[in-house]
Amino acid sequence: MSSLVESVFGMLPPPIATGFRFMNLDNPTNLVLLALVVVLIRSLVPSTPFLPLIPPTTPLSYNWRPEAHAPAMVWRTWTPEDLAGYDGTPTGKEDGRILFAIRRKVYDVSGGRSFYGPGGPYANFAGRDASRGLAKQSFDEDMLTPVTEPIDSLEDLTPADWENLKDWESHFGTKYFQCGDYVQP
Repeated sequence: MSSLVESVFGMLPPPIATGFRFMNLDNPTNLVLLALVVVLIRSLVPSTPFLPLIPPTTPLSYNWRPEAHAPAMVWRTWTPEDLAGYDGTPTGKEDGRILFAIRRKVYDVSGGRSFYGPGGPYANFAGRDASRGLAKQSFDEDMLTPVTEPIDSLEDLTPADWENLKDWESHFGTKYFQCGDYVQP
């Protein structure tokens, strides 16, 4: 066995062969222990994430992404009147771009047109402050503050409502671009 190990060591670069000799790898117990250490270290290194073989091709799929993002917007402040035209309609501003506000932050959700654009389940939030509706999990029109009134202070939300709203804000913060602050004129 020793001659076999020496012939293998002879094929290795000298620093590596010296390291193996130092670890006394001609002993089978040491070889098993080294293999165990390698397996344990390998299990600690994160593997590449699983990617679906066929990317979702329909906008109705949750993981669907558009071919290209909407053109970037310059960061700015938005008033309720400024935001009102960004509702995703063909007659809306910037060729149907969709924006809405959550907790005084404005997000460009144009990539989720099937959700936030005309006919989508969240379409009533487009071009508006969606904070109260998302917090209350309601799509009712009375959840939206009229554009001509002051921005909703949200002071009457319950702790559960605030948790809902924070979850939504986290979702939008990771999936869509924030493009400004929502301010009172």
